[in-house]
Amino acid sequence: MNESLFKALAENFLGHSPDWYKLTIIGFLLVNPILFFWVGSWVAGWVLVAEFIFTLAMALKCYPLQPGGLLAIQAVIMGMTTPEAVYHEVEHNLPVIMLLMFMVAGIFFLKEMLLFTFTKILLGVRSKVLLSVLFCSVSAVLSAFLDALTVTAVVITVAEGFYAVYHKVASGKGYDHSHDASDDAEVETLHREDLEQFRAFLRNLMMHAAVGTALGGVMTLVGEPQNLLIAKEAGWEFLEFFLQMAPISLPVFVAGILTCFLLESFRWFGYGADLRPGVRGVLEEYDRFESERRTTRQKAVLIVQATAALVLVIALGTHLAEVGIIGLMIIVLATSFTGVVEEKRIGHAFEEALPFTSLLVVFFGIVAVIQDQQLFDPVTNWVLALEGDLRVAMFFVANGVLSMISDNVFVATIYIGEVKDALVEGVISRDQFDLLAVAINTGTNIPSVATPNGQAAFLFLLTSALAPLIRLSYGRMVLLALPYTITMSASGLLAVIYLL
Repeated sequence: MNESLFKALAENFLGHSPDWYKLTIIGFLLVNPILFFWVGSWVAGWVLVAEFIFTLAMALKCYPLQPGGLLAIQAVIMGMTTPEAVYHEVEHNLPVIMLLMFMVAGIFFLKEMLLFTFTKILLGVRSKVLLSVLFCSVSAVLSAFLDALTVTAVVITVAEGFYAVYHKVASGKGYDHSHDASDDAEVETLHREDLEQFRAFLRNLMMHAAVGTALGGVMTLVGEPQNLLIAKEAGWEFLEFFLQMAPISLPVFVAGILTCFLLESFRWFGYGADLRPGVRGVLEEYDRFESERRTTRQKAVLIVQATAALVLVIALGTHLAEVGIIGLMIIVLATSFTGVVEEKRIGHAFEEALPFTSLLVVFFGIVAVIQDQQLFDPVTNWVLALEGDLRVAMFFVANGVLSMISDNVFVATIYIGEVKDALVEGVISRDQFDLLAVAINTGTNIPSVATPNGQAAFLFLLTSALAPLIRLSYGRMVLLALPYTITMSASGLLAVIYLL
C-alpha cells in the first residue's frame, strides 16, 4: 500500500514531465539549502537564478509555473527573500500584471477582426521577404505607440487562428468542426510535410514580430514598462523621450529591419520558410468560405471590433489610463455590442493570460531574491566607478547583459535608481544623468532580445499556447534571436559611443 502510494505521488509530481526532468528539479530543491547554509547566500542566489532559467528553457517539457514556483517558495522559506519583498515587486509591477490580465483578454474579443485583416495581408503579400519586413516594421510602429505585450498578444492570436484553420483541414475536418490543434494524430500523411513547413513559416513571422516589438518599444515612453519609469525619473515628456532615444533607437531600427531582410533573403538561422501552395490554397479557400457565409450580424461584429481596436489605439497612444484599465474597457465595449454576455464565454478569454500572469508573479519572487541578495551589486558598483564615455558605453553593456539573465524592467529600475541617487548627491551632472538614462533604457530594451526571459513579450510568446503548436522552444527561440541580438546590440553600442 505504501509503495503504491509513493509511486502515485511520484507519477503525480509535475505530471507528464520526463523522469529526468523531475529528478533534476528534486536535485535543485535538495542542493539549494546546502549551498545557502554552507557556501553562502550570494552563490546560492546565482544558482537559483540559473535553475529558474532552466525551467524556462524546458518550458515545453513542463510549464515553468510549477517548478519555478517550487524554487521561489523554497527561497522564501530559506530566507533568501521575504513575502514582503515579493509583494513589493508585485506591487511595483502591478501595471504589467493588469496589462496581462485584461489587455490579452481584450485582444481575444477582437479575434475575428484581426484574423480577417491579417488573412487579407497574408494572402495579398506573396513575397515572404516583404511579408517578414512588414510584420517586423508594423510591430515596431505599433509597439512604439501601444506597448510590446499588447502587440505580441495580437500576433499570437492571429498565428493561432491561421494554424487552427490549416491543422483542422489537414486533419480532414471542416472549418466549423471542433478540433484539437495540438494533436497531430489525425493529420493526413499528404499534409504532414506542409504542416511542418507551415510551422517554420509561422515561427519566422512570430520572431520577426517579437523583435519588432523590441525595436519600437525602445523608442517611446509607452513602449515598455521601464520606459515610463525612466521618463518619470528624468522628467521627460513623450516627444522629449523620443528625441533623447533617437540617436540610438533609429540606427538600431534600421539595423533590425536590414537584418530581417537579409535573414529571409539568404535563409540564414532557420529563416526563409515559405508558405507552400497547399497551405495558401487552404487559407484562400477558408477566406472565401468565411466571406460567402458571413451574415449581416457577423459583419456588424467586425465593425464593432474594428471600432474597439481604433478606440484601443487612441486610448493607448494618448495614455488615457493605465494599460490594464484600457484593456478592461475594451472587454466591456467589445462584448457589450457583439452579444458575448455569458460568463463562461467571457471567462474563456482569460485562459491564455492567467497562467503567464501567475508565472510572472513567481518571476518577481526570483527578482526579489536578486534584490535582497544584491546579486547585481558587483557589476553595478564597477560600472558606476567608471568615468566619461566609457561609463556610458559600459552602462549599455551591463544593462544588456543583466537583462538577458533576469528581466529588463527590474534591471532598469535598479540602475535608474542608482543614477538618480548619484545626481541628487552631486556625484554626476544633469547632462551625465541624461546620457546614462538613455544608455539604461536602450541597454535594457535592445540586447535583452537574446533570451526569452529578457523581455516580458518574449517570455509571453514562449509560454503561450502557440509555442508548442509551432515547435518554438527556448533553445530555438535563442537561435532565431541570435542574429538580431548581434546586429542590434552592436549597432546600439556603436551609436552610444559615436552618436550619443
